[in-house]
Amino acid sequence: MDWGTELWDQFEVLERHTQWGLDLLDRYVKFVKERTEVEQAYAKQLRSLVKKYLPKRPTKDDPESKFSQQQSFVQILQEVNDFAGQRELVAENLSVRVCLELAKYSQEMKQERKMHFQEGRRAQQQLESGFKQLENSKRKFERDCREAEKAAQTAERLDQDINATKADVEKAKQQAHLRSHMAEESKNEYAAQLQRFNRDQAHFYFSQMPQIFDKLQDMDERRATHLGAGYGLLSEAELQVVPIIAKCLEGMKVAADAVDAKNDSQVLIELHKSGFARPGDVEFEDFSQPMNRAPSDSSLGTPSDGRPELRGPGRSRAKRWPFGKKNKTVVTEDFSHLPPEQQRKRLQQQLEERNRELQKEVDQREALKKMKDVYEKTPQMGDPASLEPRITETLNNIERLKLEVQKYETWLAEAESRVLSNRGDTLGRHARPPDPPASAPPDSSSSNSNSGSQRNKESSEEPPSEEGQDAPIYTEFDEDFEEEPASPIGHCVAIYHFEGSSEGTISMAEGEDLSLMEEDKGDGWTRVRRKQGDEGYVPTSYLRVTLN
Repeated sequence: MDWGTELWDQFEVLERHTQWGLDLLDRYVKFVKERTEVEQAYAKQLRSLVKKYLPKRPTKDDPESKFSQQQSFVQILQEVNDFAGQRELVAENLSVRVCLELAKYSQEMKQERKMHFQEGRRAQQQLESGFKQLENSKRKFERDCREAEKAAQTAERLDQDINATKADVEKAKQQAHLRSHMAEESKNEYAAQLQRFNRDQAHFYFSQMPQIFDKLQDMDERRATHLGAGYGLLSEAELQVVPIIAKCLEGMKVAADAVDAKNDSQVLIELHKSGFARPGDVEFEDFSQPMNRAPSDSSLGTPSDGRPELRGPGRSRAKRWPFGKKNKTVVTEDFSHLPPEQQRKRLQQQLEERNRELQKEVDQREALKKMKDVYEKTPQMGDPASLEPRITETLNNIERLKLEVQKYETWLAEAESRVLSNRGDTLGRHARPPDPPASAPPDSSSSNSNSGSQRNKESSEEPPSEEGQDAPIYTEFDEDFEEEPASPIGHCVAIYHFEGSSEGTISMAEGEDLSLMEEDKGDGWTRVRRKQGDEGYVPTSYLRVTLN
Protein backbone atom coordinates (compact mmCIF):
# COMPACT_ATOMS: atom_id res chain seq x y z
CA MET A 1 0.00 0.00 0.00
CA ASP A 2 1.25 3.41 -0.93
CA TRP A 3 0.22 6.98 -0.35
CA GLY A 4 -0.33 7.74 -4.04
CA THR A 5 -3.12 5.17 -4.31
CA GLU A 6 -4.69 5.22 -0.86
CA LEU A 7 -4.22 8.89 0.06
CA TRP A 8 -4.67 10.49 -3.36
CA ASP A 9 -7.01 13.16 -1.97
CA GLN A 10 -5.16 13.84 1.34
CA PHE A 11 -2.65 16.42 0.26
CA GLU A 12 -3.04 18.54 3.43
CA VAL A 13 -2.88 15.47 5.66
CA LEU A 14 0.41 14.39 4.11
CA GLU A 15 1.73 17.89 4.45
CA ARG A 16 0.97 17.95 8.19
CA HIS A 17 2.31 14.41 8.75
CA THR A 18 5.65 15.01 7.05
CA GLN A 19 6.06 18.25 8.96
CA TRP A 20 5.34 16.42 12.22
CA GLY A 21 7.99 13.80 11.35
CA LEU A 22 10.64 16.47 10.81
CA ASP A 23 9.63 18.21 14.04
CA LEU A 24 10.03 14.89 15.90
CA LEU A 25 13.50 14.48 14.41
CA ASP A 26 14.47 17.96 15.59
CA ARG A 27 13.06 17.27 19.06
CA TYR A 28 15.13 14.12 19.38
CA VAL A 29 18.28 15.98 18.31
CA LYS A 30 17.54 18.61 20.95
CA PHE A 31 16.95 15.91 23.56
CA VAL A 32 20.28 14.21 22.80
CA LYS A 33 22.07 17.55 22.90
CA GLU A 34 20.73 18.26 26.37
CA ARG A 35 21.60 14.69 27.36
CA THR A 36 25.24 15.27 26.35
CA GLU A 37 25.29 18.43 28.45
CA VAL A 38 24.05 16.42 31.43
CA GLU A 39 26.75 13.77 30.85
CA GLN A 40 29.48 16.39 30.55
CA ALA A 41 28.35 18.15 33.71
CA TYR A 42 28.18 14.79 35.53
CA ALA A 43 31.69 13.86 34.42
CA LYS A 44 33.01 17.28 35.38
CA GLN A 45 31.51 17.02 38.85
CA LEU A 46 32.94 13.52 39.29
CA ARG A 47 36.41 14.70 38.32
CA SER A 48 36.15 17.65 40.71
CA LEU A 49 35.04 15.29 43.47
CA VAL A 50 37.98 12.96 42.83
CA LYS A 51 40.43 15.87 42.78
CA LYS A 52 39.01 17.11 46.08
CA TYR A 53 39.59 13.82 47.89
CA LEU A 54 42.88 12.71 46.30
CA PRO A 55 45.86 13.01 48.67
CA LYS A 56 47.63 16.32 48.31
CA ARG A 57 51.07 15.01 49.30
CA PRO A 58 53.14 12.74 47.03
CA THR A 59 52.92 9.06 47.83
CA LYS A 60 56.59 8.93 48.80
CA ASP A 61 56.15 11.64 51.43
CA ASP A 62 52.81 10.45 52.79
CA PRO A 63 53.08 7.74 55.48
CA GLU A 64 49.32 7.17 55.27
CA SER A 65 49.79 5.86 51.73
CA LYS A 66 51.37 2.71 53.17
CA PHE A 67 48.07 1.60 54.72
CA SER A 68 45.90 -0.70 52.62
CA GLN A 69 42.85 1.35 53.59
CA GLN A 70 44.35 4.48 52.07
CA GLN A 71 45.62 2.62 49.02
CA SER A 72 42.16 1.14 48.41
CA PHE A 73 40.52 4.55 48.78
CA VAL A 74 42.96 6.09 46.28
CA GLN A 75 42.30 3.21 43.89
CA ILE A 76 38.55 3.78 44.20
CA LEU A 77 39.06 7.47 43.43
CA GLN A 78 41.08 6.55 40.36
CA GLU A 79 38.35 4.16 39.20
CA VAL A 80 35.74 6.90 39.68
CA ASN A 81 37.95 9.21 37.63
CA ASP A 82 38.10 6.58 34.87
CA PHE A 83 34.32 6.21 35.12
CA ALA A 84 33.99 9.97 34.59
CA GLY A 85 36.15 9.61 31.47
CA GLN A 86 33.71 7.04 30.10
CA ARG A 87 30.80 9.42 30.70
CA GLU A 88 32.70 12.05 28.72
CA LEU A 89 33.20 9.49 25.95
CA VAL A 90 29.43 8.81 25.89
CA ALA A 91 28.75 12.53 25.62
CA GLU A 92 31.26 12.90 22.78
CA ASN A 93 29.83 9.96 20.81
CA LEU A 94 26.26 11.25 21.20
CA SER A 95 27.28 14.75 20.18
CA VAL A 96 29.11 13.63 17.02
CA ARG A 97 27.10 10.63 15.87
CA VAL A 98 23.62 11.80 16.84
CA CYS A 99 23.42 15.57 17.21
CA LEU A 100 25.61 16.59 14.28
CA GLU A 101 24.60 13.84 11.85
CA LEU A 102 20.86 13.95 12.57
CA ALA A 103 20.80 17.76 12.48
CA LYS A 104 22.45 17.68 9.06
CA TYR A 105 20.07 14.95 7.87
CA SER A 106 17.08 16.98 9.11
CA GLN A 107 18.10 19.93 6.95
CA GLU A 108 18.37 17.65 3.92
CA MET A 109 14.90 16.22 4.59
CA LYS A 110 13.40 19.69 4.89
CA GLN A 111 14.81 20.68 1.52
CA GLU A 112 13.54 17.50 -0.11
CA ARG A 113 10.08 17.89 1.41
CA LYS A 114 9.89 21.49 0.27
CA MET A 115 10.78 20.47 -3.30
CA HIS A 116 8.09 17.74 -3.45
CA PHE A 117 5.32 19.95 -2.14
CA GLN A 118 6.29 22.77 -4.49
CA GLU A 119 5.98 20.30 -7.36
CA GLY A 120 2.54 19.19 -6.10
CA ARG A 121 1.31 22.75 -5.77
CA ARG A 122 2.43 23.59 -9.31
CA ALA A 123 0.47 20.58 -10.59
CA GLN A 124 -2.58 21.71 -8.63
CA GLN A 125 -2.29 25.23 -10.04
CA GLN A 126 -2.05 23.89 -13.60
CA LEU A 127 -5.15 21.73 -13.07
CA GLU A 128 -7.05 24.66 -11.54
CA SER A 129 -6.02 26.86 -14.47
CA GLY A 130 -7.33 24.24 -16.92
CA PHE A 131 -10.58 24.01 -14.99
CA LYS A 132 -11.03 27.80 -15.17
CA GLN A 133 -10.50 27.72 -18.92
CA LEU A 134 -13.07 24.91 -19.16
CA GLU A 135 -15.58 26.95 -17.18
CA ASN A 136 -15.01 30.00 -19.39
CA SER A 137 -15.54 28.03 -22.60
CA LYS A 138 -18.63 26.44 -21.07
CA ARG A 139 -20.16 29.80 -20.17
CA LYS A 140 -19.29 31.17 -23.59
CA PHE A 141 -20.95 28.19 -25.26
CA GLU A 142 -24.02 28.63 -23.05
CA ARG A 143 -24.23 32.34 -23.87
CA ASP A 144 -23.80 31.79 -27.62
CA CYS A 145 -26.55 29.13 -27.59
CA ARG A 146 -28.99 31.51 -25.95
CA GLU A 147 -28.11 34.26 -28.40
CA ALA A 148 -28.52 31.87 -31.35
CA GLU A 149 -31.90 30.69 -30.11
CA LYS A 150 -33.03 34.24 -29.55
CA ALA A 151 -31.89 35.28 -33.04
CA ALA A 152 -33.69 32.26 -34.58
CA GLN A 153 -36.93 33.20 -32.80
CA THR A 154 -36.67 36.81 -33.98
CA ALA A 155 -36.13 35.74 -37.61
CA GLU A 156 -39.10 33.36 -37.45
CA ARG A 157 -41.37 36.05 -36.02
CA LEU A 158 -40.41 38.58 -38.72
CA ASP A 159 -40.90 35.94 -41.40
CA GLN A 160 -44.50 35.45 -40.27
CA ASP A 161 -45.14 39.15 -39.88
CA ILE A 162 -46.96 40.44 -43.04
CA ASN A 163 -46.00 43.94 -42.24
CA ALA A 164 -42.24 43.18 -42.12
CA THR A 165 -40.20 44.05 -45.13
CA LYS A 166 -38.24 41.51 -47.02
CA ALA A 167 -35.03 43.26 -46.07
CA ASP A 168 -35.79 43.00 -42.36
CA VAL A 169 -36.60 39.34 -42.74
CA GLU A 170 -33.35 38.64 -44.60
CA LYS A 171 -31.36 40.58 -42.07
CA ALA A 172 -32.97 38.64 -39.20
CA LYS A 173 -32.22 35.35 -40.92
CA GLN A 174 -28.60 36.30 -41.49
CA GLN A 175 -28.28 37.29 -37.83
CA ALA A 176 -29.81 33.97 -36.71
CA HIS A 177 -27.43 32.08 -39.00
CA LEU A 178 -24.41 33.99 -37.58
CA ARG A 179 -25.45 33.35 -34.02
CA SER A 180 -25.96 29.67 -34.77
CA HIS A 181 -22.47 29.49 -36.31
CA MET A 182 -20.92 31.17 -33.25
CA ALA A 183 -22.73 28.75 -30.97
CA GLU A 184 -21.38 25.88 -32.98
CA GLU A 185 -17.82 27.17 -32.65
CA SER A 186 -18.26 27.68 -28.90
CA LYS A 187 -19.56 24.15 -28.69
CA ASN A 188 -16.50 22.80 -30.45
CA GLU A 189 -14.18 24.88 -28.30
CA TYR A 190 -15.94 23.77 -25.12
CA ALA A 191 -15.71 20.13 -26.20
CA ALA A 192 -12.03 20.46 -26.96
CA GLN A 193 -11.36 22.23 -23.65
CA LEU A 194 -13.34 19.58 -21.78
CA GLN A 195 -11.37 16.80 -23.45
CA ARG A 196 -8.08 18.54 -22.61
CA PHE A 197 -9.10 19.09 -18.97
CA ASN A 198 -10.21 15.51 -18.50
CA ARG A 199 -6.88 14.34 -19.87
CA ASP A 200 -4.97 16.70 -17.54
CA GLN A 201 -7.14 15.73 -14.59
CA ALA A 202 -6.59 12.03 -15.19
CA HIS A 203 -2.84 12.65 -15.45
CA PHE A 204 -2.96 14.68 -12.23
CA TYR A 205 -4.85 12.13 -10.14
CA PHE A 206 -3.53 8.91 -11.60
CA SER A 207 0.07 9.75 -12.42
CA GLN A 208 1.46 13.08 -11.35
CA MET A 209 0.23 13.37 -7.75
CA PRO A 210 0.66 9.65 -6.94
CA GLN A 211 4.31 9.95 -7.96
CA ILE A 212 4.75 12.99 -5.73
CA PHE A 213 2.98 11.25 -2.84
CA ASP A 214 5.13 8.16 -3.35
CA LYS A 215 8.24 10.32 -3.18
CA LEU A 216 6.96 11.87 0.03
CA GLN A 217 6.26 8.41 1.41
CA ASP A 218 9.79 7.25 0.54
CA MET A 219 11.23 10.39 2.13
CA ASP A 220 9.18 9.94 5.30
CA GLU A 221 10.09 6.27 5.59
CA ARG A 222 13.79 7.07 5.17
CA ARG A 223 13.46 9.74 7.85
CA ALA A 224 11.74 7.28 10.21
CA THR A 225 14.43 4.65 9.55
CA HIS A 226 17.19 7.16 10.18
CA LEU A 227 15.47 8.32 13.36
CA GLY A 228 15.20 4.71 14.54
CA ALA A 229 18.92 4.29 13.93
CA GLY A 230 19.45 7.45 15.97
CA TYR A 231 17.45 5.89 18.79
CA GLY A 232 19.77 2.89 18.59
CA LEU A 233 22.87 5.08 18.81
CA LEU A 234 21.68 6.23 22.23
CA SER A 235 21.97 2.70 23.63
CA GLU A 236 24.98 1.84 21.48
CA ALA A 237 26.95 4.70 23.00
CA GLU A 238 26.23 3.25 26.43
CA LEU A 239 27.04 -0.32 25.40
CA GLN A 240 30.44 0.74 24.06
CA VAL A 241 31.57 1.88 27.51
CA VAL A 242 29.92 -0.93 29.48
CA PRO A 243 33.08 -3.14 29.42
CA ILE A 244 35.28 -0.30 30.69
CA ILE A 245 32.71 0.71 33.31
CA ALA A 246 32.49 -2.94 34.38
CA LYS A 247 36.28 -2.93 34.81
CA CYS A 248 36.02 0.24 36.89
CA LEU A 249 33.42 -1.37 39.12
CA GLU A 250 35.50 -4.53 39.34
CA GLY A 251 38.50 -2.39 40.29
CA MET A 252 36.45 -0.82 43.08
CA LYS A 253 35.53 -4.30 44.32
CA VAL A 254 39.16 -5.39 44.21
CA ALA A 255 40.12 -2.25 46.14
CA ALA A 256 37.49 -3.06 48.77
CA ASP A 257 38.77 -6.63 49.10
CA ALA A 258 42.37 -5.37 49.36
CA VAL A 259 41.80 -3.78 52.76
CA ASP A 260 43.91 -5.81 55.19
CA ALA A 261 43.41 -4.81 58.82
CA LYS A 262 46.20 -7.04 60.11
CA ASN A 263 48.68 -5.70 57.59
CA ASP A 264 47.71 -2.12 58.42
CA SER A 265 48.39 -2.84 62.07
CA GLN A 266 51.82 -4.17 61.11
CA VAL A 267 52.45 -1.09 58.94
CA LEU A 268 51.61 1.16 61.88
CA ILE A 269 54.14 -0.74 63.96
CA GLU A 270 56.81 -0.40 61.26
CA LEU A 271 56.16 3.31 60.89
CA HIS A 272 56.13 4.30 64.53
CA LYS A 273 58.01 1.63 66.44
CA SER A 274 60.52 3.54 68.57
CA GLY A 275 62.85 0.71 69.58
CA PHE A 276 63.09 1.98 73.15
CA ALA A 277 63.22 -0.56 75.95
CA ARG A 278 60.28 -0.59 78.34
CA PRO A 279 60.99 1.22 81.61
CA GLY A 280 61.92 -0.95 84.54
CA ASP A 281 60.41 -0.96 87.99
CA VAL A 282 60.68 2.22 90.01
CA GLU A 283 63.09 1.68 92.86
CA PHE A 284 62.29 2.58 96.40
CA GLU A 285 64.15 5.69 97.48
CA ASP A 286 64.68 5.82 101.18
CA PHE A 287 64.91 9.44 102.25
CA SER A 288 65.34 8.45 105.86
CA GLN A 289 69.00 7.56 105.29
CA PRO A 290 71.51 9.53 103.26
CA MET A 291 72.47 7.40 100.27
CA ASN A 292 73.14 7.65 96.58
CA ARG A 293 70.03 6.98 94.58
CA ALA A 294 69.96 6.18 90.89
CA PRO A 295 67.07 5.20 88.68
CA SER A 296 66.78 1.82 87.05
CA ASP A 297 69.25 1.17 84.30
CA SER A 298 66.39 0.17 82.06
CA SER A 299 64.31 3.31 82.52
CA LEU A 300 63.71 5.81 79.76
CA GLY A 301 66.23 8.09 81.40
CA THR A 302 69.07 5.59 80.93
CA PRO A 303 71.64 6.85 78.41
CA SER A 304 72.21 4.89 75.26
CA ASP A 305 75.67 3.72 76.38
CA GLY A 306 74.14 1.77 79.29
CA ARG A 307 75.71 3.89 82.09
CA PRO A 308 73.14 4.98 84.69
CA GLU A 309 72.57 8.69 85.07
CA LEU A 310 73.33 9.80 88.58
CA ARG A 311 70.89 12.25 90.06
CA GLY A 312 71.28 14.27 93.18
CA PRO A 313 68.54 14.80 95.71
CA GLY A 314 67.58 18.13 94.21
CA ARG A 315 67.80 17.10 90.54
CA SER A 316 64.53 16.60 88.67
CA ARG A 317 63.78 13.30 86.92
CA ALA A 318 63.15 12.82 83.22
CA LYS A 319 59.69 11.71 82.17
CA ARG A 320 59.30 7.97 82.23
CA TRP A 321 55.91 7.76 80.55
CA PRO A 322 56.36 7.52 76.74
CA PHE A 323 52.95 9.02 75.96
CA GLY A 324 53.71 12.35 77.56
CA LYS A 325 54.01 15.55 75.56
CA LYS A 326 57.27 15.59 73.61
CA ASN A 327 59.53 18.59 73.40
CA LYS A 328 60.68 19.99 70.10
CA THR A 329 63.85 18.33 68.86
CA VAL A 330 66.56 19.57 66.56
CA VAL A 331 66.82 17.54 63.35
CA THR A 332 70.31 16.04 62.98
CA GLU A 333 72.01 14.48 60.00
CA ASP A 334 72.36 11.09 61.67
CA PHE A 335 68.68 11.20 62.80
CA SER A 336 69.75 10.73 66.41
CA HIS A 337 66.77 12.88 67.38
CA LEU A 338 64.49 9.97 66.39
CA PRO A 339 63.74 6.83 68.39
CA PRO A 340 66.21 4.01 67.69
CA GLU A 341 63.97 1.99 65.36
CA GLN A 342 62.92 5.04 63.33
CA GLN A 343 66.52 6.24 63.23
CA ARG A 344 67.61 2.89 61.81
CA LYS A 345 64.93 3.01 59.10
CA ARG A 346 65.76 6.55 58.06
CA LEU A 347 69.47 5.78 57.94
CA GLN A 348 68.75 2.67 55.86
CA GLN A 349 66.72 4.79 53.40
CA GLN A 350 69.49 7.36 53.15
CA LEU A 351 72.05 4.61 52.63
CA GLU A 352 70.00 3.08 49.82
CA GLU A 353 69.63 6.46 48.14
CA ARG A 354 73.37 7.10 48.35
CA ASN A 355 74.09 3.65 46.92
CA ARG A 356 71.74 4.29 44.02
CA GLU A 357 73.36 7.65 43.33
CA LEU A 358 76.80 6.04 43.59
CA GLN A 359 75.85 3.33 41.09
CA LYS A 360 74.48 5.98 38.76
CA GLU A 361 77.73 7.94 38.90
CA VAL A 362 79.78 4.77 38.34
CA ASP A 363 77.68 3.91 35.27
CA GLN A 364 78.12 7.45 33.97
CA ARG A 365 81.89 7.23 34.49
CA GLU A 366 82.05 3.99 32.51
CA ALA A 367 79.96 5.55 29.73
CA LEU A 368 82.26 8.58 29.59
CA LYS A 369 85.33 6.32 29.43
CA LYS A 370 83.85 4.39 26.52
CA MET A 371 82.98 7.64 24.75
CA LYS A 372 86.51 8.90 25.31
CA ASP A 373 87.93 5.70 23.81
CA VAL A 374 85.70 6.14 20.77
CA TYR A 375 86.83 9.76 20.37
CA GLU A 376 90.48 8.71 20.62
CA LYS A 377 90.04 6.03 17.98
CA THR A 378 87.84 8.22 15.75
CA PRO A 379 88.87 11.88 16.22
CA GLN A 380 86.32 13.15 13.72
CA MET A 381 83.52 12.15 16.13
CA GLY A 382 84.71 14.45 18.92
CA ASP A 383 87.56 15.78 21.04
CA PRO A 384 88.57 13.42 23.90
CA ALA A 385 89.79 16.37 25.95
CA SER A 386 86.27 17.83 26.04
CA LEU A 387 85.19 14.89 28.22
CA GLU A 388 87.88 15.39 30.88
CA PRO A 389 85.87 17.96 32.96
CA ARG A 390 82.87 15.68 33.08
CA ILE A 391 85.02 12.66 33.97
CA THR A 392 86.69 14.64 36.74
CA GLU A 393 83.36 15.81 38.07
CA THR A 394 82.06 12.25 38.04
CA LEU A 395 85.11 10.98 39.94
CA ASN A 396 84.66 13.72 42.55
CA ASN A 397 81.02 12.76 42.94
CA ILE A 398 81.97 9.09 43.35
CA GLU A 399 84.48 9.90 46.07
CA ARG A 400 81.99 12.15 47.84
CA LEU A 401 79.26 9.49 47.69
CA LYS A 402 81.62 6.77 48.93
CA LEU A 403 82.44 8.90 51.97
CA GLU A 404 78.74 9.48 52.59
CA VAL A 405 78.03 5.76 52.24
CA GLN A 406 80.72 4.95 54.78
CA LYS A 407 79.37 7.61 57.11
CA TYR A 408 75.80 6.28 56.90
CA GLU A 409 76.99 2.69 57.28
CA THR A 410 78.76 3.65 60.52
CA TRP A 411 75.68 5.45 61.84
CA LEU A 412 73.48 2.53 60.78
CA ALA A 413 75.65 0.02 62.60
CA GLU A 414 75.47 2.14 65.77
CA ALA A 415 71.68 2.48 65.42
CA GLU A 416 71.27 -1.27 64.96
CA SER A 417 73.38 -1.96 68.00
CA ARG A 418 71.10 0.35 70.00
CA VAL A 419 68.02 -1.47 68.69
CA LEU A 420 69.48 -4.89 69.55
CA SER A 421 70.58 -3.63 72.97
CA ASN A 422 67.12 -2.28 73.77
CA ARG A 423 65.49 -5.46 72.51
CA GLY A 424 67.80 -7.55 74.70
CA ASP A 425 66.93 -5.49 77.75
CA THR A 426 63.22 -5.89 77.07
CA LEU A 427 63.51 -9.65 76.58
CA GLY A 428 65.50 -9.96 79.77
CA ARG A 429 62.85 -8.20 81.89
CA HIS A 430 59.66 -9.50 80.31
CA ALA A 431 58.18 -12.72 79.01
CA ARG A 432 60.33 -14.81 76.70
CA PRO A 433 59.17 -14.68 73.04
CA PRO A 434 57.99 -17.85 71.27
CA ASP A 435 60.73 -20.24 70.22
CA PRO A 436 61.86 -19.64 66.62
CA PRO A 437 61.41 -22.46 64.09
CA ALA A 438 64.22 -24.95 63.86
CA SER A 439 64.98 -24.03 60.25
CA ALA A 440 65.86 -20.41 61.05
CA PRO A 441 68.49 -18.98 63.40
CA PRO A 442 67.08 -17.70 66.70
CA ASP A 443 68.35 -14.14 66.28
CA SER A 444 67.12 -13.74 62.73
CA SER A 445 63.74 -15.28 63.58
CA SER A 446 63.38 -12.98 66.55
CA SER A 447 64.20 -10.05 64.37
CA ASN A 448 61.68 -11.15 61.78
CA SER A 449 58.83 -11.69 64.26
CA ASN A 450 59.40 -8.70 66.55
CA SER A 451 60.48 -5.90 64.24
CA GLY A 452 61.08 -5.01 60.64
CA SER A 453 64.57 -3.71 61.50
CA GLN A 454 66.58 -5.97 59.19
CA ARG A 455 64.65 -6.02 55.92
CA ASN A 456 66.63 -5.54 52.75
CA LYS A 457 64.85 -5.16 49.41
CA GLU A 458 67.58 -4.68 46.84
CA SER A 459 66.74 -2.15 44.14
CA SER A 460 66.30 -3.66 40.66
CA GLU A 461 65.62 -2.36 37.22
CA GLU A 462 61.91 -2.95 37.63
CA PRO A 463 60.88 -3.06 41.33
CA PRO A 464 57.41 -4.48 41.99
CA SER A 465 56.06 -1.13 43.19
CA GLU A 466 57.11 2.36 44.10
CA GLU A 467 56.08 1.84 47.70
CA GLY A 468 58.72 -0.87 48.01
CA GLN A 469 61.41 1.79 47.80
CA ASP A 470 60.31 3.25 51.14
CA ALA A 471 59.80 -0.10 52.89
CA PRO A 472 62.22 -1.06 55.66
CA ILE A 473 64.82 -3.65 54.58
CA TYR A 474 67.12 -6.15 56.25
CA THR A 475 70.79 -5.28 56.41
CA GLU A 476 72.28 -8.14 58.35
CA PHE A 477 71.42 -11.20 60.39
CA ASP A 478 72.98 -12.01 63.72
CA GLU A 479 73.94 -15.64 63.17
CA ASP A 480 74.32 -18.24 60.44
CA PHE A 481 71.54 -20.68 59.65
CA GLU A 482 71.49 -23.98 61.43
CA GLU A 483 72.53 -26.90 59.34
CA GLU A 484 69.59 -29.08 60.36
CA PRO A 485 67.88 -30.10 57.11
CA ALA A 486 64.18 -29.37 56.54
CA SER A 487 61.68 -30.47 53.91
CA PRO A 488 60.47 -27.88 51.36
CA ILE A 489 56.87 -26.78 51.84
CA GLY A 490 56.47 -25.49 48.31
CA HIS A 491 58.06 -24.28 45.11
CA CYS A 492 58.84 -20.73 43.94
CA VAL A 493 60.34 -18.94 40.94
CA ALA A 494 62.40 -15.74 41.10
CA ILE A 495 60.61 -12.95 39.24
CA TYR A 496 63.52 -10.49 39.65
CA HIS A 497 67.25 -10.73 40.20
CA PHE A 498 68.34 -10.27 43.81
CA GLU A 499 71.88 -9.85 45.12
CA GLY A 500 72.02 -11.15 48.67
CA SER A 501 74.86 -9.04 49.99
CA SER A 502 73.77 -8.97 53.65
CA GLU A 503 74.30 -11.76 56.14
CA GLY A 504 71.42 -14.22 56.20
CA THR A 505 70.33 -13.50 52.62
CA ILE A 506 71.18 -15.35 49.43
CA SER A 507 71.43 -14.26 45.84
CA MET A 508 69.11 -15.49 43.12
CA ALA A 509 68.85 -14.97 39.35
CA GLU A 510 65.72 -13.98 37.50
CA GLY A 511 63.75 -17.11 36.53
CA GLU A 512 65.66 -19.39 38.95
CA ASP A 513 63.69 -22.28 40.50
CA LEU A 514 63.87 -22.39 44.30
CA SER A 515 62.51 -24.59 47.09
CA LEU A 516 60.22 -22.85 49.60
CA MET A 517 61.45 -23.60 53.12
CA GLU A 518 59.47 -21.12 55.20
CA GLU A 519 56.59 -18.77 54.32
CA ASP A 520 56.57 -15.01 54.81
CA LYS A 521 55.76 -14.22 58.45
CA GLY A 522 54.46 -10.78 57.57
CA ASP A 523 57.87 -9.08 57.47
CA GLY A 524 58.30 -9.26 53.70
CA TRP A 525 60.96 -12.01 53.65
CA THR A 526 60.75 -15.68 52.65
CA ARG A 527 63.31 -18.40 53.34
CA VAL A 528 64.25 -20.48 50.28
CA ARG A 529 66.80 -23.11 49.26
CA ARG A 530 68.74 -23.11 45.98
CA LYS A 531 69.52 -26.24 44.00
CA GLN A 532 73.12 -25.95 45.19
CA GLY A 533 71.89 -26.37 48.76
CA ASP A 534 72.30 -22.77 49.93
CA GLU A 535 69.51 -21.42 52.13
CA GLY A 536 68.65 -17.89 53.06
CA TYR A 537 66.10 -15.11 52.95
CA VAL A 538 64.94 -13.25 49.82
CA PRO A 539 62.22 -10.60 49.37
CA THR A 540 58.75 -12.18 49.12
CA SER A 541 57.68 -9.69 46.44
CA TYR A 542 60.48 -10.99 44.20
CA LEU A 543 58.94 -14.52 44.13
CA ARG A 544 56.04 -16.37 42.55
CA VAL A 545 55.17 -18.97 45.20
CA THR A 546 53.33 -22.30 44.83
CA LEU A 547 52.61 -24.24 48.03
CA ASN A 548 52.59 -28.05 48.10
